[in-house]
Amino acid sequence: MLTAMFLAALILITVHSQETEETITYTQCTDGYEWDPVRQRCKDIDECEIVPDACKGGMKCVNHYGGYLCLPRTAQIIVNEREEAAAESTSGRNSVIRRTPADPQRAPPNPTHQIQCAAGYEQSDHNVCQDIDECATGTHNCRADQVCVNLRGSFSCQCPPGYQKRGEQCVDIDECTLPPYCHHRCVNTPGSYYCQCNAGFQLASNNHTCVDINECDANNPCAQQCYNILGSFICQCNPGFELSSDRINCEDTDECRTSSYLCQYQCVNEPGKFSCVCPEGYQVVGGRTCQDINECETTNECREDEICWNYHGGFRCYPRNPCQEPYVLTSENRCVCPVSNAICRELPYSVVYKYMSIRSDRTVPSDIFQIQATTIYPNTINTFRIKSGNENGEFYLRQTSAVSAMLVLVKSLSGPREHIVDLEMLTVNSLNYRTSSVLRLTIIVGPYAF
Repeated sequence: MLTAMFLAALILITVHSQETEETITYTQCTDGYEWDPVRQRCKDIDECEIVPDACKGGMKCVNHYGGYLCLPRTAQIIVNEREEAAAESTSGRNSVIRRTPADPQRAPPNPTHQIQCAAGYEQSDHNVCQDIDECATGTHNCRADQVCVNLRGSFSCQCPPGYQKRGEQCVDIDECTLPPYCHHRCVNTPGSYYCQCNAGFQLASNNHTCVDINECDANNPCAQQCYNILGSFICQCNPGFELSSDRINCEDTDECRTSSYLCQYQCVNEPGKFSCVCPEGYQVVGGRTCQDINECETTNECREDEICWNYHGGFRCYPRNPCQEPYVLTSENRCVCPVSNAICRELPYSVVYKYMSIRSDRTVPSDIFQIQATTIYPNTINTFRIKSGNENGEFYLRQTSAVSAMLVLVKSLSGPREHIVDLEMLTVNSLNYRTSSVLRLTIIVGPYAF
């Protein structure tokens, strides 16, 4: 039993007075106990409260009768209150003070003999033994690098926090070699230590744990978009921009330089985007494609005696009556040479005016126009030829039937350019009757391939 282990020794001191018949008995408590004037007995001293750093190395201090224990923090303590009371009662004293019957309330006079106090105690003005604070009086023998701690009846020379005894000297404890105190890095200092965190982390309030820094919330370093990751961050750019070499700022992406197929005509780079433009006479369709503007429907600038002909990239005005002497206009775009006029015998009977437009640099060979007889006579033979306008051999006329032929483009044409080609149809019958008609085809080549 613990009570058997920590029974206190009683020191009885008897003082006789010559003036009275009183007998005063004093009792001194053993080490680890002190006198409780209220309960009139010795009570245990809680060393875990008065001794700084009583236990080291993560151990916990457990007070018990007349001393203390250093136990692991996981240890379970069971206290027997009966044993505690028995220990305190046996370690104390029951002071006996005899007073004369004449005046039982009179305080005992000062004894004529000095009381005997144990080592580390001294007599007080009230004739009780009180502890000597050796640390306050300077009567200790602690070294300059040690800390004096007063005890009941004695003192202890201890090392400051963060130091440990090695022989008679106090040497620094390298906390960084002990079980990890710090989450990331430990820096030892004389008598102490502190923790550091890796880049992208900061110390938590406990000064040991490292928590991630959300750089995007604290001070967004990115020029545009910021994404926090553990211990760092990533910058991204909005569409149309790309990260610069510093991985933080964003530079405009020149889409026009990366590809020549973004726009049908011309690409214009803009901050964070691009736009397509078309040449005069065209409009942007779908953001990238150029479509011809029909000026004849929007801004017709032709006179009343003219017809407007739209072509790829522009328009032209042609006379409503294209007939030239001796031809006369018989219907829209058809001129006839009267048989009554002798000059007409050597000229084609009729001239029909047609207009067409093609894109520049069209793929060849390509069928572009079909000529066909409008009147079919029995027992006749029709032949077709290019009468004029093919001096450079750009065209070829291929007869497709007895009454029709196809004009074929065999050389690529670049615009803007205008070609006038006369296509003639010769008609011969069995009676050697011969006549001809001409289709005057005006071909307008646009300035672009769209």
